[in-house]
Amino acid sequence: MPLAALLARDDLALRQIAGPRDAALALHGAHTSEMADPYPYLLGGELLLSAGVHLPEAADDDPAGQVARAAHLDAYVGRIVAAGGAALGFGLAPVHDTVPPALVAACDAHRLPLLEVPPRTTFAAVARAVWQLMAQARHAELRRVTEAQQSLAVAASRPDPVPSVLRQLARRIGGRAVLYGPEGAPVAEAGRRPAQPVDEPLAALARVLTGRGSATATDSTPHGTHLAAYGLGAGRGYVLGVAAPRREPGDHTIASVAAVLLSLLTGEHQSGTEAARSSALVRVLLGAAPESVAPLLGGRRWHVVHGRPEGPGGAPGAGGPAGEAPAPDAVAASALGAALGSPLVDLGEDVVRVLVPGDREPVALPGWTLGVGAAAGPADWAAADLRAGRALARARATRVPLVRHGDRPALTDLVPPDEAEAHARTLLAPLGESAALADTLRTWLSLHGSWDRTAVALDVHRNTVRQRVARCAALLGTDLDDPDVRMELWFALRRR
Repeated sequence: MPLAALLARDDLALRQIAGPRDAALALHGAHTSEMADPYPYLLGGELLLSAGVHLPEAADDDPAGQVARAAHLDAYVGRIVAAGGAALGFGLAPVHDTVPPALVAACDAHRLPLLEVPPRTTFAAVARAVWQLMAQARHAELRRVTEAQQSLAVAASRPDPVPSVLRQLARRIGGRAVLYGPEGAPVAEAGRRPAQPVDEPLAALARVLTGRGSATATDSTPHGTHLAAYGLGAGRGYVLGVAAPRREPGDHTIASVAAVLLSLLTGEHQSGTEAARSSALVRVLLGAAPESVAPLLGGRRWHVVHGRPEGPGGAPGAGGPAGEAPAPDAVAASALGAALGSPLVDLGEDVVRVLVPGDREPVALPGWTLGVGAAAGPADWAAADLRAGRALARARATRVPLVRHGDRPALTDLVPPDEAEAHARTLLAPLGESAALADTLRTWLSLHGSWDRTAVALDVHRNTVRQRVARCAALLGTDLDDPDVRMELWFALRRR
């Protein structure tokens, strides 16, 4: 949210008294601290609120004290700027009646906006206003994106789908949309032309992506026009170019949806491939073994990929409480399949599964958290599916965009599989048939005993994890803090 929106709140009566007055300056949160060095406690983008409790005392007639105080404030403001703090709010009560002039000078010197918080305005009220404004901005962005998705889908169903999608995209971003052919020449375009020429720089940006699949690239002109290009993975070298007078939240998502639709609309009708996939499905339904139909799909070894959209905060693996990540929809699933280069996509309730040819190594994708299984033949697809699911759970728990399931030989491979499975059945027999207990113990061990990350991976409360692990320890009659016990249980759970 912009700092200007907070300053415009009459109920807070905040006043900027130092630092640059940038209307585009954004806040990403609010934090109250009276620490003399707030650096370790800031993530960047915060409005830091302080009543100046940490300031050293200095009498007006004590020059040495005033110098020391000014040096302290200069260092204090410098640490805020170094941590990426966006602005400083100084409360006039209960410690100080006025903002220290040395603080004003330091904020001007370090170009940090300084806000005066009047006595009647509490820090809690300021923080609540920040979160309210951020929620309003996020809601407005989501509503804008949702409306754009719906209008683009309607445009794609018209008799002239490609021009209609371009017109709708141009209207939604308030700029210009151009579809470039494989040779780099414009095929269709829509929207108004910006005041400054952008045809050549936009075409040059599009040429960078020609033949590079579903890659993206961005740039801007000297006059501030935002340029973006989206390679259409299934479009035989087509590229979507977008020029907007400024970049608004949600523009990238809207353009990405348009790119997916245009990729489907401009893609070559591969009747032979579609017929082969249909034949493979019919044969499996009629009882044929997967091994016999795999060649019809175009390869014998495939990666199984599990994907989930990121949470609202944009951090891999849903940075908040479990369950916050949005459920994938058909458009998102198609976009993931196109990005991974495979039409074999399965949309589940909360996960998208994609079969990717073994000669293509899946990579991390913006907006997704992925778990990737090692390339496997049809006989091992079921096991590869389980491994991809575990890799996705680990990716979400560790908050990284992609985790690959290891396929290196391990010490466990030295034990014959039948003996290993028999040992695992015996060791884990006290758990009975409870998949919840076994899965919780396996995930907890894989995450080195972290209650919070296990809760995120399993979409349960951390207290549920504690209860299940304690139940496992009681049933197994063992000490789960013993590393030897953990190692043996991990061996057994991998064979379960």
